[in-house]
Parts: sequence; C-alpha cells; structure tokens
Amino acid sequence: MRFETSQHMRMGQQMRLAPRMIQSMEILQMPLAELEERIQQELESNPTLEQVDGAPDSETPSPEGEAVPDTAPLTLTGEPNSAEFERLDSYEQSNPDAVENEYAQDMTRSETPDPDFDRMGPRSSGDDRDAKSEAIAAAPARGVSLSEHLRGQWALVDVEGSLRPLGEVIINHLEEDGYLRTSLETLAERAGGEATGPEQMERALKALQLLIEPAGVGARTASECLLLQLDALEDQEESGWPGTTFANARTLVEGHLDDITQNRLPRIAERTGLSLDEIKEALTLLRRLSLAPARRLVDDDVRPIIPDAVVEYDEAQDRYIAYLNDSRLPNVRINQEYARLAKDKSAEKKDREFVKTNLANAQWLLDAVGQRRHTLLRVVRAVVDAQREFFDFGPQALKPLPMTGVAEQLGIHVATVSRAVADKHIATPRGTVALRKFFSGGVSTKGDSGDGEMAWDAIKAALKEVVDHEDRSHPWSDEQLVEELKKRGIDIARRTVAKYRDQLKIPSARLRRAF
Repeated sequence: MRFETSQHMRMGQQMRLAPRMIQSMEILQMPLAELEERIQQELESNPTLEQVDGAPDSETPSPEGEAVPDTAPLTLTGEPNSAEFERLDSYEQSNPDAVENEYAQDMTRSETPDPDFDRMGPRSSGDDRDAKSEAIAAAPARGVSLSEHLRGQWALVDVEGSLRPLGEVIINHLEEDGYLRTSLETLAERAGGEATGPEQMERALKALQLLIEPAGVGARTASECLLLQLDALEDQEESGWPGTTFANARTLVEGHLDDITQNRLPRIAERTGLSLDEIKEALTLLRRLSLAPARRLVDDDVRPIIPDAVVEYDEAQDRYIAYLNDSRLPNVRINQEYARLAKDKSAEKKDREFVKTNLANAQWLLDAVGQRRHTLLRVVRAVVDAQREFFDFGPQALKPLPMTGVAEQLGIHVATVSRAVADKHIATPRGTVALRKFFSGGVSTKGDSGDGEMAWDAIKAALKEVVDHEDRSHPWSDEQLVEELKKRGIDIARRTVAKYRDQLKIPSARLRRAF
C-alpha cells in the first residue's frame, strides 16, 4: 500500500447566494417594527438616502431630466434590480435543500465580507467602523434585574448592621422566582466570619422576608411563600377579608397544599372539619396570591405587536379587502444630488466610488423593501381568499391551508411564503391574528351542512367551547369530549383530545370539577 498526493484541476459551476440576496431574505422575514428600525439605521448611516416628510411628491426630476416617481426610486444602471429577485426565486425553486444551508453559511461567514455590504448597515465613510460598538449602541437598554431591585430596597431598610451583609449574601443566592433554595448552612460558610452561623443567617432571612417587597420573596417552599403573603395581606387595614378566612387559608396551606392542587376538596373537608363553602372562600383568597411573586419586579421583554397588514370588510362588494400597514414606515428616496455626483467625471475618483457604493446599497434596500411589500401583500390576499369563513364566523371555521398550496398558487417557493409570514400579524375584524395561524393541517369533517375540512386550530377552538359549556359539577372525561366533538362532525382520537387539552392548558376532568 502506498500513499501519495497529487494536484488536479476541475471545472464546475456552483450557484451561491450573494450577501445582497441574503439581505433581501432577511428584510422579507422582518416584522414591521424591525423593518422600520432597519430603515432608520440606513437613513443614519447612508448619506445617499433621504427622508421625505409628508406624502411623497408625484414626481421628482432625475439627473437626466426625465420624471421619476418617488414610489419607484431611481434605478441605477448596472445595479441589482427586480431581475436579481427573480434569480433568487429561481434558485430557491431549483435548489430547495441548499437555500437554508447557504443562508446559514453566509450568516456565519466573516473572513471575507463583501465590500459593498455590511450587515450592520452600508458604510457611510471610508474609515473602518467598529461593528461591535455599533451593535452595543443600537441595543436596547438592559432592564433592572431582580437582585438589583432587592439590593436597592435592602440598602434603605432599617436593620441591624450585622445583618445587612448577610442579607446581601441571601439576595445574591435567590433564584429568578424569588425562592431561596440554598441551605442556610451553605450561605453561612460563604458569608465567612467566625460569628456567622445558620442562626444569624436565619435572622437575616426573616428580616429580609418581612422588610422586602413583594411579600413572599426569600421563601424556601411554596407553603412558606403563601404564608408570608397571607401575613402581609392580613396586616393591611382594608384587606376586606374576615379573620376566619385567613385562618382557614393558613390551615389549607400548612397541611393540605397537595390536596388543593389535586382538587380533593371533600377530603380536605373531612380532615379539617371545614364546610365546602368555607374551603371555597379560603381558596378564593389564596387565588389572589402568587407562587412566584418576585416575577412582578422584573419586566418581561414583550414587544408590542404592530400588524403588518389590515383586513376590512367591504359591505358594498361583500368581500374582505387587505392592505399593508406600512404608513408608519419612513418615506425614503435616493438623494438626487448624490446621484448626479456619481456620474460627475470632474469629481475625484475616490469620492465617486464612495457615492456609488452607497447608492448601490440604498437602491438595493429600496428594491428589497418593495419586493417585501409585493410578496407580503400577495400572500395576505391569498390567505383572505382561502379563509373567508374564518373572518365571517370565527376560529372554528378555520380551514386547512398548507404553505405549499399558497406557494403553488402564487408561483413562488414555499421558503418565500414561510419568510413572508414569519413573525407577521394582521389586524382583522376578529382581532389581531398571527399570519402563521392561518397555515395549518386539519381533518375531514362530516356535519349537517355536508362534508368539509377543519384546521387543527379550529378543532382546538371547538374543544375549548365544549369545555366552557360543560356542567362543572360533572365535567366530561376525554372519552366524553371525543363523543361531544363527534356530534359536531369532528372525529379525532382520545389521545389527540388529551394533547390539545394540554396545549390549551385545560386541566383534566377531576381538576375541573366544581364542588
């Protein structure tokens, strides 16, 4: 056996996604709020783009003197235009498996970036830009953490000086829900000091539990968390609850918490001697409490939902019309002075090259936004036509709608449809709905009005309606829910009912029972 190396030349063709195409895919996938932010970043970094206040003028003179509408920005000779987007769609159609792989490779490739494209935005000057600094500057402000909240309160409370550092140690070991799951012995060892022991840590913990808000922070168990909140609520002058209710609630928490979670109220009544009415009243009080009160201190990073499209009913024509909600996007266009400068032979070469690069970036962004508008509107209109019954009757009338069907109808790749609906919402007469909600599979149904099809989400809505109208003193089991759905023409298995019930956070029949 012999090993040897040799060199060979091989000619071949391989189609790759250019960074500009990746940018167009990203823009298509952006929801309205992110797209608005992206355009604002481009306005700040690209001097060849300008924002027009108010409604766009009908026409703007071009460098050659002809009229160019603002809605169709100046197309630069030799730069990417709609043909490039057609080439992208052709590539996706012929290479369905390579699209996502190529996208992932280009997103992670950083050794040889394209000179005309910067993922943090086009270059606005010839100087090198610090991408990390720009990313940090563009990032939203960090919210205040739980430990920062609690340390701020602990620094202001009146407590013994020896307990203050121990309280800070406890705060540093609290988990996100506010519970202390580290033993006091371990905390005493980490606090250090000869006088520090479990007894001192216990005193510091009691002080923290009494002086820090909200009540329940620093609890070691669920029952201790609820008892701390009961004590704080009872100390309020206008709690509105009689003392016997507080006493009964403490009895339930201290000895029957497991029976409460399993809805075994008759067993609690038998063991405590309380009536069902007294137990129900105590449970009503307990429902005002929280098992994770510390989460109230930390704001969830929930961004507001801004619908990308609006669907309205036209009574005159008895149809639903859809239009894009892009009025909040800044009205931008190519700055004509820079367009002239790019063709001015008397200007310095480096200046003309700089302007041409930024003009190309600006033109591509406008083309990509226009392509997004065109694709998204076509997809939304296809959804409105296919889901007319949803807008008329509600979620239970939702029909199965595979993305492949819409892609074939519009003559585009299914990946394009997937990007167009990603993180998008539409405002409808039935409320603001995620666009992806309209795309799902389903089952065949048989009803009084004939055979048909029903989407999975419609089945979930029907299941929820059945449960909402059941007799709570005798709730239906999963087998009975299957029979009730069959009466509506929905034939699904019991395990499917159980799965959908879990997804809807509907408890089992035993836990739904009302005594």
